Amino acid sequence: MDVLAIDFGTSSTVGVLSIHGRGTQVVEIDGSVTMSSAIYVDKDGTVFVGRDAERRARLDPSRFEANPKRRIDEGALQLGDVTLPIADAFAAVLRRVGEEAELLLQRLPAQVRISHPAGWGPDRKQILRDAALKAGFGTTLLIPEPVAAAAHYASLNHGQVRPPGPIAVYDLGAGTFDCAVVGVSAQGFAVLAEDGLPDLGSLDIDQALLVHIGREVSHSDPAVWQRVLRPQSIGDRRTRRSLLQDVRDAKESLSRHQQTEIPMPEPFGDVRVTRTELEALVRPSFLRSAELLATTIHRAGLTPAQLGGVYLVGGPSRMPLLASLLANQLRIAPTTQDQPETAVAFGLHHVPAGGEDSQLTVPAFAPVSPPVQQRPVQQPPRRPQPPRWTPPPPPPGPNWRKPTAYGVIAPALAAIVTTIVLLTGGEDEPVAAPNPAVPAQKPNCDQPGQKDAQGFTDCLRRIAAVIPQRDACRDAPEAAAAMGAPSAVTCVFKSDEASNAINYYQGVAMTGLEADARRQMTKGKPVEGTWAADGLRGRYLAGVGKRSGIVLFGTDDAPLSAMLVSTRRDGAARTTQEMVDFFTAQLKP
Repeated sequence: MDVLAIDFGTSSTVGVLSIHGRGTQVVEIDGSVTMSSAIYVDKDGTVFVGRDAERRARLDPSRFEANPKRRIDEGALQLGDVTLPIADAFAAVLRRVGEEAELLLQRLPAQVRISHPAGWGPDRKQILRDAALKAGFGTTLLIPEPVAAAAHYASLNHGQVRPPGPIAVYDLGAGTFDCAVVGVSAQGFAVLAEDGLPDLGSLDIDQALLVHIGREVSHSDPAVWQRVLRPQSIGDRRTRRSLLQDVRDAKESLSRHQQTEIPMPEPFGDVRVTRTELEALVRPSFLRSAELLATTIHRAGLTPAQLGGVYLVGGPSRMPLLASLLANQLRIAPTTQDQPETAVAFGLHHVPAGGEDSQLTVPAFAPVSPPVQQRPVQQPPRRPQPPRWTPPPPPPGPNWRKPTAYGVIAPALAAIVTTIVLLTGGEDEPVAAPNPAVPAQKPNCDQPGQKDAQGFTDCLRRIAAVIPQRDACRDAPEAAAAMGAPSAVTCVFKSDEASNAINYYQGVAMTGLEADARRQMTKGKPVEGTWAADGLRGRYLAGVGKRSGIVLFGTDDAPLSAMLVSTRRDGAARTTQEMVDFFTAQLKP
């Protein structure tokens, strides 16, 4: 049977075709084994994909989207004056791979397999199903990425020897980091535990490197550098796009060489960057990912010594630092291949399909137990995973509200501001330990609930998402008492630009904080909107006060709310759009 496997990625997409009786081969597009996932929409609505999209992006960058997969939760993309449904954007990328495969086969493939992150919920997978149908595919299977990666690892011995234990998959892609432990048996594969970080991917590494070189050159002309960071014209957007490509190329070059030059736009001079500098930038994030992988292995009821291997997937896995950090953390040397970008696409062919299936569905995998030990190990229940990073939605249109009259600061806001004042200028707080496993069932948020070491209940973790893993959080009984709430947690996190603090409340709905929050948003018009991700829905309100930016958000189905106060270290004013972007990129559940 002819099978087309597609690994639809954030920045690039890979297709591998299995032709009946002739083995597998990569579907090359524009002479490359990987195709850019970028799209460009012309004025007449024509959608261009891959290299064609990147070429046209120079004409009008506002019509270009480099990473449509990152915007899956937005429903539609506004590209120039065209509104493109997200399923149509995905379909254009999938269709391009399908067309090249059809040219090789001279017919349609009998089956198509498409990968997706293991943490995607039913809403996101339905968008992928719709895209597959719009791309013209018939029988299609959706398969989790770590399952495909583990299947590829298991196939490296040509199927002669099965790995001696479950496989840990470390997948560092363009948009996110995902890790999983996958059980392997003669019957198939099963995800025993999985987790991820929505703020770690090759795009985030590119951004860190861009900020680093900005420190080197921006002093010569701060105004021009600000236009590079925040383009105001088509010329500015072209300059930024060209620089980002040069930064990306430099990052990849440092995987092979000790230093490289980054050409800079005028009036800035070129910058020399060393591998040591890049490793210093990424080391903290890589350490977090290594610790999360170790925690995920533990949640699967295993130790690293019981694994059949640790497999690295994704382009950034070529960085030499990553393999050494994982080896130190797990005491196991990880394995990768010459082209880690193609591992998932090849692995899709090795996953048992469970027979023909006319529906778009994930194959049913037989349960796989860990290796037999002297003491039986029970697998803990899988917890719901936080949604992956998604970029900001377009600003709301007519849905504005004017701030109410000035008033005194609400107790909730005062508690957060006090936290910032106490911590500004002090040492950075240590990153909190990874979350302990929580029950998979939906908790009853009308009850106080049991607290963990940071003060989080199961309910508070629903709205906090990945923040407890990233930042310093503590139980905040004083904030809870001020609001009459049974539970509250304060998290503090700093950056080079700002000091930030957020209070999470259980037992207080967003409406209970909204009036006082609006009174503090005295500069300009606040922005409000809705958010939705993996079964959770709610509202947010963002605005700016005299010195700080403020974001208030909450869930619709439970009395859960949170309030952020962000103050720039240089004393400059925050903008409302900065606060909206901060919420959607960092805080949205």
